[in-house]
Amino acid sequence: MSNDKNKSEEQEENEIEELDEETLFVVSQTFKALSDPTRIRLLHLLCEREMSVNQIADTLELRQSTVSHQLRFLKNLRLVKYRRAGTTLFYSHDDKHVIDLLQQTINHALHH
Repeated sequence: MSNDKNKSEEQEENEIEELDEETLFVVSQTFKALSDPTRIRLLHLLCEREMSVNQIADTLELRQSTVSHQLRFLKNLRLVKYRRAGTTLFYSHDDKHVIDLLQQTINHALHH
């Protein structure tokens, strides 16, 4: 019986798919995005509500150019999105999976 169990475990291990290069790149870029304190603060803020660049800059006490640069990085990874209202862009988070990961990581850090 234990021999059959070992065989099924081996089969399961062999069935695990290798990650393709594109997936590996996206995952590493996502973790890169979450490795920067400014981007963590920005994403955490956007979990609560959408905000303009000026609102984000004022709330986080950052320069507008810094916020714009970080938002561009996050937008390219599809972690934030925006909507236009007149001449103002309002940003919000765009990937609930990453926000959940961020929240879990924050909860983990607060737990220690």
